Amino acid sequence: MEQLETIGMNDSFDRPNWDEYFMLQAELAKLRSNCITRNVGAVIVRDHRQLATGYNGTPPGVKNCFEGGCTRCQLRMEGKIEAGASLDRCLCNHAEANAIMHCAILGIEAGVKGAILYTTFVPCLECTKMAITIGIKKFVCLDKYPETDYNLLNEAGVEVVHLDKEKIGKWAKELASKYE
Repeated sequence: MEQLETIGMNDSFDRPNWDEYFMLQAELAKLRSNCITRNVGAVIVRDHRQLATGYNGTPPGVKNCFEGGCTRCQLRMEGKIEAGASLDRCLCNHAEANAIMHCAILGIEAGVKGAILYTTFVPCLECTKMAITIGIKKFVCLDKYPETDYNLLNEAGVEVVHLDKEKIGKWAKELASKYE
């Protein structure tokens, strides 16, 4: 049998690893955010398959944050509330919570069998508690969040991996260059 020659292939073929690939999905999800203070995206993955995505913003049927739907975010933008303060008054659901609720709405058992939460920020305390409750044991993140409770994460045995933002940026630029 004649051996076929591979055209255009070489040893330098490069593609995102799984963590980078799913973080790019979280970065894509955050483009749908309607929050005026911070844009966050999240993806829940099991066995290299995306189960759910989420982005932060007001609940369905509620005026978008950028349209004045969340008074707390508006006050934050005006400098009347500090970052991390009065979070209990914010109407925006967090990206991680939206991904977890998406699983619940669709009847997807997300947290068992090694599910991973990919998120553009390490989750806040409330989202961390939700993720722990459903059994997620690994967070892959890009940025830190000032309200994260690392003691709780350690106690619950949740691994937190921080990806290199420059590497994710490289992949995003490569993708964007195809549209120029």
